[in-house]
Amino acid sequence: MALNIIDLIKGQLGPSLVSQASSQFGESESGISKAISGLLPAVVGGMANNAEKPGVLEAITGSSSSGLLGNLLGTSTGNSTITNVLTTIFGDKIGGIVNAISTYSGVSNSTSSSLLNMVTGAALGSIGKYASDNNLGASGITSLLHDQKGIVSSLLPAGLSLASLGIGDAYDTTGAEKVTTTTYDQPKVEVNRGGETHVTTDPTTPEDGGSIWKWLLPLLLLLLAGWFLWKQCNKPAEQTVATTDSTYVESDTATTMNDTAMVGTDRTMTDIDLNGTKLKGYENGLEASMIGFLKSDGYKNAADDAALKDNWYSFDNVNFKMGSSTELEPGSEGQIQNLSEILKAYPDAKIKIGGYTDKTGDATVNKALSQKRADFIKSELARMGVGAQVAGAEGYGSEFATVAADASDAERAVDRKMAVRFTK
Repeated sequence: MALNIIDLIKGQLGPSLVSQASSQFGESESGISKAISGLLPAVVGGMANNAEKPGVLEAITGSSSSGLLGNLLGTSTGNSTITNVLTTIFGDKIGGIVNAISTYSGVSNSTSSSLLNMVTGAALGSIGKYASDNNLGASGITSLLHDQKGIVSSLLPAGLSLASLGIGDAYDTTGAEKVTTTTYDQPKVEVNRGGETHVTTDPTTPEDGGSIWKWLLPLLLLLLAGWFLWKQCNKPAEQTVATTDSTYVESDTATTMNDTAMVGTDRTMTDIDLNGTKLKGYENGLEASMIGFLKSDGYKNAADDAALKDNWYSFDNVNFKMGSSTELEPGSEGQIQNLSEILKAYPDAKIKIGGYTDKTGDATVNKALSQKRADFIKSELARMGVGAQVAGAEGYGSEFATVAADASDAERAVDRKMAVRFTK
């Protein structure tokens, strides 16, 4: 079975990057995710259809040394390599793609354009890295891209098609399954890990009966949508992911959150001063809050652990991959490194790691997962040379969750987090 390049690239476009893009562009995370889901198949399809062109091949082979994957948000504007690739694969159709994605996802045209550049950078970097790791030359890359032609159109999310993007005639489907927009066989629903649904179809060209399909197809789609909604409402709750996008203080000695101690987090990355050393973090985020406490002599003046145990600082840029306790989303390692630098600057300080989940799923499973994640962060800090300053790691699961299990995912996000506090 041919490698699905889109799955390869998705690893670079995880929740952490979506959150940062949302902050940078002033758009909702759902809008950013929706735009990416439409842009990614289109970009890969464009590359697949122009796999022999030197400009595309050179950009892919050169990406492994260009640092594209390390600064995807920085590629959203002004990168000549990305601009040249987009011109090569889409020509004068770029504006139409940007408009179509903007309408589909609800983000602005300027954001849609920036995301197109970002997704293209992720595609070039991911394919280039794969080619480098597997010693693929130009012919190997071309062959890899050609294998994508038969699957790209089927991976577009519901509501988008090559025609709606204005590039239906730009794709050479020779040797691949051809897609038409007249009539369709039985639709199939795919559910991705984020719960979004993609309706795909097996195209056919009927000999007759076209007028029947004009009213029968919408009816079938309506029935299918009703069935899917019914299944969604009755399916078991999924296992949670212990991630967070906010920093606040809570108590681990009571079953309720200390809402009066919440700290607002500016989602703009900035320089945080650590005794003359600059750390990259969010203003009023984990790094700034912990350093501020240490500089105020709050730790030094604390008589014992009881004076510290109510003040937890949530990681605002550490995200585990879904269901994993050992794999982090891209960009997460940096904040753990920042925490190690803080501990090195204050060698007398000791901390405790905590893991939390929301109320969905099995409580025992949730507690075990949160414990493994807390242990993983502890082991990473030990690897970075500050293990002696980590006094403990504990997974609390849903023990201190406050939001009902049947609330929306966005509402339950406040209960899903990894956190740290000082201890004596």
